[in-house]
Amino acid sequence: MKNYRTVGKIGEGTFSEVVKMQSLQDGSYYACKRMKQRFESMEQVNSLREIQALRRLNPHPNILRLHEVVFDRKSGCLALVCELMDMNIYELIRGRRQPLPEETVMRYMYQLCRSLDHMHRNGIFHRDVKPENILIKQQVLKLGDFGSCRSVYSKQPYTEYISTRWYRAPECLLTDGFYTYKMDLWSAGCVFYEIASLRPLFPGANELDQISKIHDVIGTPAQETLTKFKQSRAMNFDFAFTKGSGIPLPAAKLSPQCLSLLRAMLAYDPDMRIAAHQALQHPYFREQRRRP
Repeated sequence: MKNYRTVGKIGEGTFSEVVKMQSLQDGSYYACKRMKQRFESMEQVNSLREIQALRRLNPHPNILRLHEVVFDRKSGCLALVCELMDMNIYELIRGRRQPLPEETVMRYMYQLCRSLDHMHRNGIFHRDVKPENILIKQQVLKLGDFGSCRSVYSKQPYTEYISTRWYRAPECLLTDGFYTYKMDLWSAGCVFYEIASLRPLFPGANELDQISKIHDVIGTPAQETLTKFKQSRAMNFDFAFTKGSGIPLPAAKLSPQCLSLLRAMLAYDPDMRIAAHQALQHPYFREQRRRP
């Protein structure tokens, strides 16, 4: 890291901290993700899913760009130097009084769907799509933090706890790790609503509350949908029937096309849920597709 100087801390998570760095060579600023874990060898570093994913997915206009991987053998310290963005979606909407113009919501969601499509086509799913992991700079949106990603072809069930509760798809809540890349579309649907309305759609206090908040809005699923979900040890499946109030309409008037896409992303049954490549073709994005 001798080629950089630390400017200040951007944020901290369980496994890493992110600091703003300046290159001493050209004066450019970067976001540097410093891992808390110590690594034994370059081989171990190169086998990290996050690094493999970033290398495979770069360059793409809507995926955070990896500038370089810095590994210090002596200390075992690892840092990922990435491009510096202005803010994340959470910071953009936090404390806002006025909703964003629908044109802006549409532009951001189109870019998010492009990032998911690129990722899924390359056999990777993110597993932690949420406002904090979606970065923006001058109207350009990029998906970041691939620390939880998995290969689409890896074997189920997935064991470790994943995806932040409010953005967690029903199949993640109701099964012991039997879910697919479609979970990313559910999370993106939750983000979509939040960008448009400035408030979370399913702010569950715990896992049971999370599923009941989903049922309050969407209704209890059909029996055949539940039958598809492999019985989970954690969750009892005899839900009281709820019709569901429907997606609460925020003060900002959402167009019928916007609601149509939102519902398609929030389909309870992952088999019925829209995929990213289909979402990009949705009438809601007609204007976006015409752009150069």
